[in-house]
Amino acid sequence: MNALKPENRLVLLGASNLTVSLRMIIQFMQQYCGSPSEVLVAAGHGRSYGQSSRVLLRELPGIVQSGMWRQLHSAGAGAEPVIYAFLTDIGNDIPYQAAPEEILNWVSWCVEQLQRRGARIVMTNLPIASIEALSERRFNLLRRVMFSSCRLSRIEVIERAWMVYQGLIHLAERRQFALCEVAADWMGFDGIHIAYWKRRAFYRQILQTFEQVISCDEQLEGRMNSNVATEHPGTFLSWKRRPRFAVCRMFGRIKRVPQPSGFLADQTTIALY
Repeated sequence: MNALKPENRLVLLGASNLTVSLRMIIQFMQQYCGSPSEVLVAAGHGRSYGQSSRVLLRELPGIVQSGMWRQLHSAGAGAEPVIYAFLTDIGNDIPYQAAPEEILNWVSWCVEQLQRRGARIVMTNLPIASIEALSERRFNLLRRVMFSSCRLSRIEVIERAWMVYQGLIHLAERRQFALCEVAADWMGFDGIHIAYWKRRAFYRQILQTFEQVISCDEQLEGRMNSNVATEHPGTFLSWKRRPRFAVCRMFGRIKRVPQPSGFLADQTTIALY
């Protein structure tokens, strides 16, 4: 269904924040990277980077176990467009009681796979200030509602969050990718989700980082980028078809959907894993 050759391949990894703002994030990235795009997404409410996660009756594999990586590496060398990757929602695994070292290993593995394909990477760090600011009462309420299996105390969660936060800084320095800080005033009531009414301004600011990444690449290569999409403030392309998960478990049964399963009006395709 995608008659146009994609300008690029976008890889998006995350959980609830990415899922809620998926179309917006794709189109903000396209303002700097060009369009139409082939988009590979591993996301979903409550999604873990390294272990199966369940929300209500739907279960998804960890991001590192998803079929997205097979699709990412399916093209032969030199046969694919430039890859731009955005990684977010990394702290989700802390209330799933994964050890900080384990979380960092999962993220490091993702970065390694992306860089093997020459991807330009932008990542958000944990919103550490808003996590620390949670009161004991609010923390207990959110743990009971959102992560009922979690047995960690507020102090233990904060300690683990700091370890992951610092670990991502060291990983970004070592692997040379862009890591963006997330200020507390962007966050909603729970301290881990972007406030709904601030999403547009937040992602516009964060995804501007791709403009800097592309500019640095162009300076190194001595060329100008002519494929950047024109921004139309206040407008977004509509879905021609919303994406559905390639593989998920519902009511105890595995459901499979061929990919790409989602399409935007500019013939951008979205494969959701």
